[in-house]
Amino acid sequence: MSASSGLNPASLFRSLCRSSPWRWETVRFSVSWISTDGESDPLRAWVRRPQALRVETAEGALLHSSTGNEHSRDSFYVSASKSSWLVAPNLVSPVYNETGYVHRRPKAAYGEPAFGDPRWSAMLDPVELAGDAPVPYETPFANRVELEDISEDVHEGRRVLAATATPNISYQPFTPGRPLIGTGRTRVLVDVATAICVSTTALDGELAGCGHRLAISGVDEYMVDDLFTDAAPTLTDVRDHIPWQVG
Repeated sequence: MSASSGLNPASLFRSLCRSSPWRWETVRFSVSWISTDGESDPLRAWVRRPQALRVETAEGALLHSSTGNEHSRDSFYVSASKSSWLVAPNLVSPVYNETGYVHRRPKAAYGEPAFGDPRWSAMLDPVELAGDAPVPYETPFANRVELEDISEDVHEGRRVLAATATPNISYQPFTPGRPLIGTGRTRVLVDVATAICVSTTALDGELAGCGHRLAISGVDEYMVDDLFTDAAPTLTDVRDHIPWQVG
């Protein structure tokens, strides 16, 4: 953490958690979820904002593919639209602090594509750990979560900020009923470059050890529409002769 930023470690961590919508456009990663039954098989995913998503098994079998323009409302899709006048976050400007992270988020159509588990949206944009803006006064239990043991670390070869987070009564998951962290202490790792939450590990209670692991493979790579559709490309093979019909 930069000692010259002028922010205390907790404020720095929270501002990073608000920053994801403005730190990447596409991301490629693998993710697995850890429950009391063990760790799930890893999935490979490609995300292109605002809503394009492709998911495969580790062996390459396609599980889900959507450009985000199909207006699906099934359990494998999370709509970003909350009001007809809201636009995508990358079309509006937040208020930044001196670190380059987000101090205050504007009104926008927030939401990330999800597959199966709605917590996908929260791990890609972990604003639920910070809120849209700082609380008016830094007093105990005023923030959504209490933070301790904040430090720099490395996860899957990438710089992260790590913190132990404990929810307060004001904590509100982005997806109701599906919080990113547990009711007790949770160790949280947030990727510095993308502000994606790459790891959670519950430390207390019956769910101790549960959470998720995410490994980022690529950021802001060019992703064409064909990547997010399971149909064959419709481009014409120009090597073949195309006859002209003359009437």
